[in-house]
Amino acid sequence: MPDINRVLVIGGGFSGLTTAVDAAETGAEVVVIEKNPYLGGRVAQLNKYFPKLCPPICGLEINFRRIKTNANISFYTMAEVDSISGGPGNYNVTVKVNPRYVNDNCVACDACAQACPAERPNEYNFGMDKTRAAYLPFNQAFPQKYVIDSNYCKADCGKACKEACKYNAIDLDMKPETMSFTVGSIVVATGWNPYDANKLSLLGFGKVKNVITNMMMERLASPTGPTSGKILRPSDGKPVQNIAFVQCAGSRDENHLPFCSYICCLASLKQTTYIREQNPESKATIFYIDIRTPGKYEKFYWKVKEDANVTFIKGKVADIIQDEGSDDVVVTAEDMLTGNKVKMKFDMVVLATGMEPSGASKKIAGVKYNENGFALPVTGIYSAGCTKNPMDVARSAQDSTSAALKAISAGKGR
Repeated sequence: MPDINRVLVIGGGFSGLTTAVDAAETGAEVVVIEKNPYLGGRVAQLNKYFPKLCPPICGLEINFRRIKTNANISFYTMAEVDSISGGPGNYNVTVKVNPRYVNDNCVACDACAQACPAERPNEYNFGMDKTRAAYLPFNQAFPQKYVIDSNYCKADCGKACKEACKYNAIDLDMKPETMSFTVGSIVVATGWNPYDANKLSLLGFGKVKNVITNMMMERLASPTGPTSGKILRPSDGKPVQNIAFVQCAGSRDENHLPFCSYICCLASLKQTTYIREQNPESKATIFYIDIRTPGKYEKFYWKVKEDANVTFIKGKVADIIQDEGSDDVVVTAEDMLTGNKVKMKFDMVVLATGMEPSGASKKIAGVKYNENGFALPVTGIYSAGCTKNPMDVARSAQDSTSAALKAISAGKGR
């Protein structure tokens, strides 16, 4: 078996970055492939994350610095794996790198964005605002380099950006590239996507004003989000005084995600603290099946539960509709503890949508998956973080270190 001390990591989110730096610091050569124009994945979109409840850039910046200073790591953004062949110790991987239309001369001066005549929905903020078609994904994006969205910058649109750039960083002639890598082992860390709330017909998303998802709530609460951290409802910018959280929106449901998504309860409890800290007069109601806060997080649950302005209602939500004559949202649910049907009005409703593994929507040729789209580890190809199972950031980091150790062992033919 060839002795190739090179690891390919598919995915540049928190799990992929942890795997990469841990493997590289043992002396292995590491190649990171990321489909987005930036590294950091879902964690980069959070306002705060467990267990320290600090902004995610704290943890991400440490890994970014480790990548910058480690010559063993190379990474490719806007890249996707086309195929994998070979076996443990000697894999051949074909990667397609899509054009960014901005080269390494970019100093992130923003001149191209200021000159750009086209706009695009900002997927980083889940479409709640817009950017120019020439844009920096977010303020602290790594790499700190702009990108031009060719889906919205068409015809002569890019010429204005090119003329505005003083550093010759705009290259409108960039083409897709195909690259090949020979590696000893592979770690799949492609992460997860929020479950499509449009599929939850009874919960009003996309039809009822001011029904959002939990990841949209993270962006609303973030200082770098569309409202600069002020929790305002999308329809009219009204400060949210009375909010509802609907748990298991798609999770634990044989028609959608049959498994528990693990983080949803903690996410809603955390987001309850966002609005309670921002507005002491606000009220929050959590509709739940049961609250799952494993291990040390139980204390956090009791802290939220002791807040007199937070109400917990055990019961499935049956319907969410628009209030007649206003932008308020009406929630109908069963209170299982009293047996009563409740009908309540809120300024905004947050759906705790589950974690759907990326493998459910797009599978990589050569990687094995189970019926739910989670990657199955085999000798030589390992999975890390939420690619394997739903888990929080702390568990993802631990799991990624384990994947790194397995990968460097497999690559050396052990």
